[in-house]
Amino acid sequence: MALRYQRLLWALGAFALLLAIGASRLAYDRALKAQFAELNERGSSTLTLAASSLSGLLSRFERLPGLLAEQPPLRALLRYPDDPAHLDAANQHLRENAERSGASVIYVMNSEGVTLASSNYDQPSSFVGGDFSFRPYFQEAMAGGLGRFYALGTTSNRRGYYFGAPVEFGRDRLGVVVIKIDLEQIERAWAYEDLRIIVTDTEGIVFLSYRPDWLFHTFGALTPDNLARTRETRRYAGAQIGQIDHTTGTVPGGHAVLRTTADDGAREEFLALQTHMPRAGWTMQVLLPTGAAYAQALTLVSTGALGLGLLGLAALALWQRRRQLAERLAVQSRAAIELEARVAQRTSELKRTNIALQEEVAERRMAENRLRQTQAELVQAGKLAALGQMSAALSHEFNQPLAAARNYAENAAAFLDRNRGPEARDAIHQILGMIDRMTRISRHLRNFARKPNEQLRPVPLAEAVAGARDVLAWRLDKAGVMLELALGDPPPMVTGGLVRLQQVLVNLISNALDVTEGSNDRRLHLSAAARGEMVEISLRDHGPGVPEALQARIFDPFFSTKEVGKGLGLGLSITYNIVRDFGGSLSVANHPEGGAVFTLVLRAADHPALDAAE
Repeated sequence: MALRYQRLLWALGAFALLLAIGASRLAYDRALKAQFAELNERGSSTLTLAASSLSGLLSRFERLPGLLAEQPPLRALLRYPDDPAHLDAANQHLRENAERSGASVIYVMNSEGVTLASSNYDQPSSFVGGDFSFRPYFQEAMAGGLGRFYALGTTSNRRGYYFGAPVEFGRDRLGVVVIKIDLEQIERAWAYEDLRIIVTDTEGIVFLSYRPDWLFHTFGALTPDNLARTRETRRYAGAQIGQIDHTTGTVPGGHAVLRTTADDGAREEFLALQTHMPRAGWTMQVLLPTGAAYAQALTLVSTGALGLGLLGLAALALWQRRRQLAERLAVQSRAAIELEARVAQRTSELKRTNIALQEEVAERRMAENRLRQTQAELVQAGKLAALGQMSAALSHEFNQPLAAARNYAENAAAFLDRNRGPEARDAIHQILGMIDRMTRISRHLRNFARKPNEQLRPVPLAEAVAGARDVLAWRLDKAGVMLELALGDPPPMVTGGLVRLQQVLVNLISNALDVTEGSNDRRLHLSAAARGEMVEISLRDHGPGVPEALQARIFDPFFSTKEVGKGLGLGLSITYNIVRDFGGSLSVANHPEGGAVFTLVLRAADHPALDAAE
């Protein structure tokens, strides 16, 4: 028993050791990742400040050459270069502006690139007489723009940034005013702040660095084109371009690091952050040593591991003394916790599922209401559009009876004056007949135009057909189309709404009228027959029929086979949705003897309509 217990202790100890090693490694990785994130944030702030200071220095001098180009002493010198008085005045003017602005050197070149006057005219490294026509800043200024260039001075052998502006007199470009800024003061300021900052030019050559041995070196081999451009502009005079021994990689968190060799031969690793300065075409990098991050992460993990180790030893001693009681309590506790967790999880899942179902039901109800509302609006729009199309013909339908009624009224008055009562009464009966006809048409149009109720009820099919026929009577007469009815005896009752059923029949008959315009046989056949609990209503025309390839799309919204401008393609779509709301179906097929057959199937109803107007 003791040996078994001892083996169990050894197994637990080994497992605890492995667990501690794994946990320590995971904790170290997380701590290191946090340290690098903090280091990256600090480096980003440093990089932003350094880039802003350098950009601010360049911006401070950017407009000065253009202002100096307007100064009379410089313009006079370029116009009269051989006049000693103008030369002396220009030198003094340039020196005063250089001292006032803090520029390293300000000088004036003629149109050939030869320096005529300079703020350092009386110093051993004077620029006077120097030919700098090969510099890009001179060439860009002579082309009419603002010249910019960074280079190592061929005369002073000092690094600087050059701004050049043309001096113009009328349409003539007499020369160029150039300002040189000494960037070494920025480098000295960075060294004072113990900042590890390097700046590379457009070719990738380091020209500002906290390490002097990196100056005029690259982090990779220059291409022949880059090397040729550097030599052509004599950017770094006669300096030898070298390469920096380095490697790159990443650390936890995905941050880029640069590994180099220090002056004493030791390997160094830096977290490298860089930003591009588009106006100057430079790339600035801030290098932050990573040694402190590794040490801090190791210290945190070591402290945590030591604390956990002491806590583990204490727990192990307690477990050895009370293992039996602890095992029973642990089993009970784990079971209770697991049960509570399962209950809580299941309860939470049920709540989430219930909420999701309620939201889905609400969304479906809202979508159904929006669908019904949109469908009702489309039905109403279709009816109003049909009424608009019928307005001219209906005007004719009303004007003719009104004119006839006037004539009959005048005749009746004449008959009454002559005491011809029977003839007057006959004229009045004619007037009443015409009034009844106009009343019937207006009632159908009024019912046809207003929005229907949503409730379904028994509807006499014959009444719906009569209403649709009255609405379209003018088109039938105008087109010379015969609508032949075979509704059965008695005509069936269907389940639906009278106005919407009239809309369905009007749309179907209107489409049939459209396709029979060019047909020799202008008959339409409307028939109805009971099929068990359903009523099948068919409308056949003698037109060209519907191609089989289009039959599946004929009821889609905005799909139309008519010419452009003769329909929106909504009539059959609205009709299809009305029939579906009635609980019926609508289909189309071609008749074997020619023409199309639209088949409308509705549920049969056994009771008369309660509200014929719906």
